[in-house]
Amino acid sequence: MAQVIWTEPALDNIEEIAEYIALSNPAAASNLVQRIFTATDRLMLFPESGRIPDEISEFSYREVVVNPCRVFYKIQEEAIYILYVLRQERDVRSYIVAFQQAD
Repeated sequence: MAQVIWTEPALDNIEEIAEYIALSNPAAASNLVQRIFTATDRLMLFPESGRIPDEISEFSYREVVVNPCRVFYKIQEEAIYILYVLRQERDVRSYIVAFQQAD
């Protein structure tokens, strides 16, 4: 069984999204966070269950969709790194490429 490891950027992403939603609906924000963690916990047993996003296929990332979010992750040996959690309407390519260049 693989280990799920959350990166700091992914935790920051989920916190920002939840805080925004909580402004108008705290219960929905809490529910979304729970659904995201449930979806990523399943990756421990099925790490390759997420699809490869077409727009960033060169990064070898996978994603699971938890509406209205996309959760991006990378598999490395026995670990699954949760890299980003982005709203579906975000331009994924520009966000991730910019973030990669900042490192």
